[in-house]
Amino acid sequence: MIRDITIGQYYPSDSILHRLDPRVKLIGTFLFIVSLFLFDSLYGYIAVAVFLVTIIKLSKVPFRFIAKGMKAIVVLMLFMAFFNLFFTPGNTIFQIWIIKITDNGLRQAIFMGIRLIFLILGSSLMTFTTTPNQLTDGLEKIMKPLNRIKVPVHEISMMMSIALRFIPILLEETDKIMKAQMARGADFESGGVLKRAKSLIPLLVPLFVSAFRRANDLAMAMEARCYRGGDGRTKMKPLRYQNRDYLAYTCVLAYFAIVIALGILENRLF
Repeated sequence: MIRDITIGQYYPSDSILHRLDPRVKLIGTFLFIVSLFLFDSLYGYIAVAVFLVTIIKLSKVPFRFIAKGMKAIVVLMLFMAFFNLFFTPGNTIFQIWIIKITDNGLRQAIFMGIRLIFLILGSSLMTFTTTPNQLTDGLEKIMKPLNRIKVPVHEISMMMSIALRFIPILLEETDKIMKAQMARGADFESGGVLKRAKSLIPLLVPLFVSAFRRANDLAMAMEARCYRGGDGRTKMKPLRYQNRDYLAYTCVLAYFAIVIALGILENRLF
């Protein structure tokens, strides 16, 4: 179901990850994503898996809730696995006619699939443990030096946080519209590709209308509250680093250093 997709949602809890400064989580997530491309060995994947499991435990977010977000990337994973499996050169281990599977292709399909799962799980934890307002404040603080070259940092941060906040709202709206159309006899599952594409028109039209209506309501609400951008605005809860934030930075940097070391060791050995 559409509502099972959890990307962009916030899961309220009282964990150490929820209490961390949003800048720590943003920078940590960026370093985690970069670390996924610094190795290509089994030991690197084990190190990432251990780090990720530890972070999930500390977040107190149920794994079932996190795993729901993986449903949205199943098609992407299958598509990526197909091309890696059948179009990567190497030693042939299975062949039927012109279709062949190589050892490098099988290895790439498995490791790239695991890497994509790690990427989604790690980046999703940031939105699960950080409210949209915290994300806005954290992004604005991190990109604040760009104000010197006239980059609209506050507006960019606001747009990104609003986009993340609207993902679960639009997914819920899609689920409601789909159920309403199915109650009127609409069929979204049977038939070929063209028929399914045509059946989405009664779904997409009201969804776009709803999205524009919500955007207009949000704009009117911001104008009614005299929103004029970030110039001269103060924060009710200004961001300040605590001891736990420095400890979190130390843990993330230690993990990043271990991954880099594993990547260097892999290059020397192989």
